[in-house]
Amino acid sequence: MRSQVIRSGPLYFSLALLVIAPPAAAVDAGALPAATAEAMAQAASPQAIAEYRRRLAEYQEARAAFDEEAGAYWSSISEKRRGRNAKRRDHQPITLDDYVLTQAPLYNGPKRPVDPSPPEPDEKAPRPRKAIPVVADLLKAASDVFQFVPQRPASEIEFKRAYARVASAAGLTREQAVRVYSFETGGTGNYDVQAGIEHGGTRAISTAMGYNQLLTTNSVELVAEQGHEILAALTAKAAQLSGPARKAMDTKIAVFKRMLAVARSVPDEWGQHEKIGDSPQGWAIHAMVLDIDVGPLLQTHKLLTSVIFARTKGYTRPLSAAELEMMNLTGDGTGLDMVTMPQAMREQVPTANFFQRGGYERNPVAIRHNTVAKLLAITDSRMDSNSNQPGAKEMASVF
Repeated sequence: MRSQVIRSGPLYFSLALLVIAPPAAAVDAGALPAATAEAMAQAASPQAIAEYRRRLAEYQEARAAFDEEAGAYWSSISEKRRGRNAKRRDHQPITLDDYVLTQAPLYNGPKRPVDPSPPEPDEKAPRPRKAIPVVADLLKAASDVFQFVPQRPASEIEFKRAYARVASAAGLTREQAVRVYSFETGGTGNYDVQAGIEHGGTRAISTAMGYNQLLTTNSVELVAEQGHEILAALTAKAAQLSGPARKAMDTKIAVFKRMLAVARSVPDEWGQHEKIGDSPQGWAIHAMVLDIDVGPLLQTHKLLTSVIFARTKGYTRPLSAAELEMMNLTGDGTGLDMVTMPQAMREQVPTANFFQRGGYERNPVAIRHNTVAKLLAITDSRMDSNSNQPGAKEMASVF
């Protein structure tokens, strides 16, 4: 069950592609080198401590005032969202009055000062950053948990052709597939591209992988919800094979059935799928994004479920690539809320209406492009630009 409110993870990483340069980060005392921290502690004087306490009081006062204002604002966002959901259940029209039309408050007061005093001896050391699995980890998990190695393509163009065949047969247009790919990967990503390990990056920043940047949770959820359709496609393909190729496909089908059982062993909820996604079982399922047969099906269903959702809600006009991307990023319910909005309303409704507070305050793109119209426009603009990249041109050529 896809979340109905923008999640900070996939949206933040995908929209981060729109930012030319990230904003400067505030200094984190915990991130200072040990030598620097020790020098600061040794240099602490009564005057330095007094100055720190004065600045801390200023910060706390400013922050408390901001939190009171922001708390009221985000409570109104939640209240309006509940009201819209109730209206939709009763098939009532949604109007401007159903949204908060003022922009979210942003903290611009003093930063929290760094304490010059040495830490207490028994102060707990910061917990190490949680490791993000990369391709090698996913493949190892598939081998360890399911005794299976995904069948990877002989070349990038082979995977693109497989994806184009599946996507076209499912009813996705070339424009939708190519432009979403261009936005998600910058127009250069290979089938195994991972967020952070592209455009010269060397460290994964999330588990988002592939043409449509599926997270581990997405993979688990797609297997749980679309598993029978994927299984039917694999079975139909097996019927056309013989010899060693048929035997390999039969093995793949048997493994996929076991993965399906794991994905459906919990309630159909994002939080439950996320727990599996954080486990070796989830990593193994996510490895199927790399498989030449299963990967294109997962990538296609990631977009197709949004198209089908819109149709079932009575939205019959073809989705533009930017509109489809909003649904892809935000969850179908939230995305459809934006997609079905008339242009005049898009110009006035702040993007904050579709966020939780924490996700919004960490997202410079949504803050900068702070109405629905502006967010869709910058998405379209980046799609236009990235569609001229080599990977996007290659993707277009195979449809």
